[in-house]
Amino acid sequence: MSTVVLGFVAGLVLAMVTAPVGVSGAVFLLPVQLDLLSVPSPAVTPTNLLYNVIATPGSLARYRQQNQLGGPLVRRLVAGTLPGVVLGAVVRVRFAPGAGLFRLLLACLLLPLGAWLCVRTLRVPRQRGRPAPGPRAVTLLSVVVGFVGGVYGIGGGSILGPILVGRGLPLTTVAPATLASTFVTSIAGAATYALLALTTPGNIAPHWALGLACGSGGLLGGYLGARLQPHLPNPALRLLLGALAIALAIVYLAEAA
Repeated sequence: MSTVVLGFVAGLVLAMVTAPVGVSGAVFLLPVQLDLLSVPSPAVTPTNLLYNVIATPGSLARYRQQNQLGGPLVRRLVAGTLPGVVLGAVVRVRFAPGAGLFRLLLACLLLPLGAWLCVRTLRVPRQRGRPAPGPRAVTLLSVVVGFVGGVYGIGGGSILGPILVGRGLPLTTVAPATLASTFVTSIAGAATYALLALTTPGNIAPHWALGLACGSGGLLGGYLGARLQPHLPNPALRLLLGALAIALAIVYLAEAA
C-alpha cells in the first residue's frame, strides 16, 4: 500500500510540474521506479507507458478546453513516434540494451540542450524569428524519439520539447503536441509489450497496481499543470523546460557513474 501511495504522489507532483511544458513526467518517474519502488527491468518500461496512457488525458482535456490541441505539428509527431515506439519495444525485449549507456547518452544530449535553452532565454529578451523545422525533420526526429521511448518508457517530450522550442516554436503549441504524441505512442507501446509478454519469459508485463496509481496521480496533476500554463509567462516556461532537461541529465549522469 505504501508503494501505491508513493506512486500516486509521485505521479501527481511530476505531472503538475511538467505538463505546462509538454512533458508527461514519465522520464522523471523512471528513476523513481527503479531506485525507490524497485520495479524490475524491463517491466519498468511498460509500467511507465501505462502511466502515460492514464496520466496524459488529464492535461490533453484541459488543453482542448483552452483550444490549444490540434494542428499539423500533432500529426507529424504522431506519424514519427508511433512506428518508433513499436520498434523500440521489440528491441528492448529481444535484445535488452543496457540502461547505463542509454542514461549516459541521454544526459550528454539533454545537459547542453537544457543549458543552451536557459542561456538563450535569459540573454535574449526578445526572440528573433527563426524558420520552424520542416515536416521531414520533425517526422525523422519523432521516429528517433519514439524509438527511445519504446526502449525506455519515456514520453519523449523532454527531448522533443527543448529542440522544438529552441528552434523558435512557441510552447503553447509544442506542449499539447508533444503530450498528444506521448499519449498515442504510449498506447501502442503498452500494447506491444503486452503482446510480447505472451511469448517472452521474464518481467515484461507492466506493474499494474503501481502503473495505475502513478497514472491516477498524473491524471490529476496533468490537468492542473495544463490549467496553469496560460497564466505563466513564456520565458518562465522556457526556463522550466531547460531546467527540467538539466535536472534529468544530472540524475542520469549520477546513475551512470
